[in-house]
Amino acid sequence: MSSQILPLELIDRCIGSSIWVIMKNDREFTGTLLGFDDFVNMVLEDVTEYEATPQGRKKTNLNQTLLNGNNICMLIPGSAGPDS
Repeated sequence: MSSQILPLELIDRCIGSSIWVIMKNDREFTGTLLGFDDFVNMVLEDVTEYEATPQGRKKTNLNQTLLNGNNICMLIPGSAGPDS
């Protein structure tokens, strides 16, 4: 008998751990997941933002950020992001 896990349950298990979030635009975020809601709006802390620019990848450090779930393309739990 196989075990089944729902997407929101998987995200819930990631609270307190690192996560890599790829957005629909040219931005990516890594940080510690503090929480989320039913729309997958997410709050991250100890955040690094990566933005693709014509000059190369721009990296910005933030204390906390709120990500709009409507713009999230992919979540990679347990990842330190594109630098790893």
